[in-house]
Amino acid sequence: MVLSRFWLVIFISSIVFIVVSLFTANTYTIDSVINGKKDDPVLISEKYIHELPAFIKDSIKKAPSQTMIINRDTLNADTTYVYKNKTVKIFSGLQKSDGLLPTCKSTLVDLILPLIAYLAFFCGLMELLIISGASGKLAKVLSPVFVKVFPSIPKNHPSISYMTLNFAANFLGLDSAATPFGLKAMESLQEINPDKDKASDAQIMFMCLHASGLTLIATSIIGYRAAANATNPADVMLPCIITSFIGTIAAFLIVGIKQKINFKSASLVIVLMGLIAAIVGLLMYVNHLDLIGKNYFTSNLSGLILIGIIGFTLVFSFKHEKKFADANTTVFETFVVGANNGVKTGVTIFPYVLGMLVAISLFRNSGLFEIISDAIAFVFSNMGVSKEITNALPVAMLRPFSSAGSRGFLIDSMNTFGADSLTARLSSIFQCSAESTFYVIAVYFGSVNIKNTRYALGTMLLVDLICVITAIFVATWFF
Repeated sequence: MVLSRFWLVIFISSIVFIVVSLFTANTYTIDSVINGKKDDPVLISEKYIHELPAFIKDSIKKAPSQTMIINRDTLNADTTYVYKNKTVKIFSGLQKSDGLLPTCKSTLVDLILPLIAYLAFFCGLMELLIISGASGKLAKVLSPVFVKVFPSIPKNHPSISYMTLNFAANFLGLDSAATPFGLKAMESLQEINPDKDKASDAQIMFMCLHASGLTLIATSIIGYRAAANATNPADVMLPCIITSFIGTIAAFLIVGIKQKINFKSASLVIVLMGLIAAIVGLLMYVNHLDLIGKNYFTSNLSGLILIGIIGFTLVFSFKHEKKFADANTTVFETFVVGANNGVKTGVTIFPYVLGMLVAISLFRNSGLFEIISDAIAFVFSNMGVSKEITNALPVAMLRPFSSAGSRGFLIDSMNTFGADSLTARLSSIFQCSAESTFYVIAVYFGSVNIKNTRYALGTMLLVDLICVITAIFVATWFF
């Protein structure tokens, strides 16, 4: 219900703002909102050539292709004059994101189709884990801990192994693998959900832990910083780990209090201390490496573990091939069945993702997001917050809505302020330390047709806020 109302609010408010802007002459055309593409020049006016100042009129007639660009600066605020068919079109600035129709197309072509391919492959592997018995063994080993965190899940339930693989993939920055594992976990949890239209306690706990974004190897962030010529691309790794770890603990505590989890359980304490020890140990190891060693380690660890998971699944399946024969199938046929289920899941979640991304597209292109972002930055600046921090806030604000959009702000901050500036480093931590909340909600709950997400959305947004505040403190402490 909360998600539905929020979706309606941003959709309707964006449409109203677009219409009002058009009829108050603050916007010249709304075609870009419908048909425009990200980074296209924005049409702000159209005039007859005799209405232009003399120096522009003379220059544009002499310019190649009768096109002239002035006011070039680092903020991409060029003004472009294009003389064609007796009129001059004036463009200024760049479009923030794809318009409504291009978003519909890119959602299918650039997002859903690749996601379906990932789902098909990893769901095929998961089917092998099920038939071979590997998922059952993993669930049996981890049950003593998971039954404390998820008391409503029966002991040795298959969802335990799926959630474990999802957390591990997130931990290592393997987004393409984390989503299929997570969707399989949601599907498995839905089987024991007594109210199929309402999110269960276990599903909410899983979603909030997943969305808290605990990450050990921020491979993509390091890659962006390396491309921007950062002195040490991996120097944000420790702040990213600390911020996302605090976000994960906050998510666990907030949901745990709501669900009356027993925090005094010895097994929970042992696991938490073990996790902290593992993170500290790995950080100590990475810290003693030189720059080349850090880059080599971070770029290969995640990929190596993913290859290891795939190799283990296939070898374990081959070793227990008799179980496949007992099930009247083969290893390859089992993989195909699982892959087919993955394709069906991708088709199921498409409408949910499409509806959310189109609303976000209108929200950004209407200019409403920018006004809200500027207002928040203004409030922070008047509270004495440094401009280096307020310049990074757009990444934090857009991250819950769109990973691609916040990534664009991140790259822009590195290009504008320098990869080694506090703004760029803080933007990197914002990008790394949380999930795209609304996308995750749409994909995961949409995959099992849950209509009432209860307090999941509010909790996830609260955790996002905690991550933002933590990131600011950690960044200013480190840099």
